[in-house]
Amino acid sequence: MRIGLLGTGPWARAAHAPALSRHEGLDLTAVWGRRPDAARELADRYGARAYDDVDALLDAVDAVAVALPPAVQAELAVRAARAGRHLLLDKPLATTVAQGRAVVEAAERAGVASVVFFTVRFTAETAGWIGEQARRADWFTARAEWLGAVFTGDSPFAGSPWRREKGALWDVGPHALSVLLPVLGGVRRVAAASRGPGDTVHVVLDHAGGASSTLTLSLTAPPAAAGAAVELRGGSGVTRLPESAESAETALARAADALLAAARTGRRHPCDAAFGLEVTETLAAAEALLDGAAPA
Repeated sequence: MRIGLLGTGPWARAAHAPALSRHEGLDLTAVWGRRPDAARELADRYGARAYDDVDALLDAVDAVAVALPPAVQAELAVRAARAGRHLLLDKPLATTVAQGRAVVEAAERAGVASVVFFTVRFTAETAGWIGEQARRADWFTARAEWLGAVFTGDSPFAGSPWRREKGALWDVGPHALSVLLPVLGGVRRVAAASRGPGDTVHVVLDHAGGASSTLTLSLTAPPAAAGAAVELRGGSGVTRLPESAESAETALARAADALLAAARTGRRHPCDAAFGLEVTETLAAAEALLDGAAPA
């Protein structure tokens, strides 16, 4: 499958380009970026062609992988789907429900496959653990802590304008939800949301399965306090999300596997654009509470 890469930033260079170029089922043939010089440099490194025009790139590929800010991703994903191109997207799918719904509707109308890259859902240890816990129905409550030091440590993403604008809720919130939703069920109600130090937020969720969960999310944690943890409690006891040593490149290669399988079989993947929209809807409801408005 010929695939084009949209985006040339740190995430595209660290994960997308190496994973896609080395994948046996993919041919990375095209790169587009908002900075043409960066697109040419990345394309040259991986033997691809740099494009100045997105539509010209879409004419030359079968699928696209997107490593761009979510608002830009949503707009380009709609264009790619309408052109009949399969979609390997990043989280969050979008930062408004309307944007996310537009991607889902475009993909469904065009009949193209979509996969949203939630890292923990494509890492062997964590994906296996999530699947095992989802088969149990006696969970009582859960807590998820995703504490990053993006703006307090030495992170290549510290200069990201959209992360500074939207904060931890939208950057690491999707990771937490990608673990909790398949285990506890969809979110019936965002019960509470409050702000902490820096961009830290605390969110309380009621799930369709009857359990509740709490999320603590931050990109401004002290580096010594950074880390991620998920704990589930119920009739089966207490269990915690395992750590993984796998690289993002390896996980992204599995996401590419999933896209190829969905395109070949026509069966949707659990982490498709519709799931990405579900995550976006939950985050938007939490954001509305944080801003003092009633959730839609």
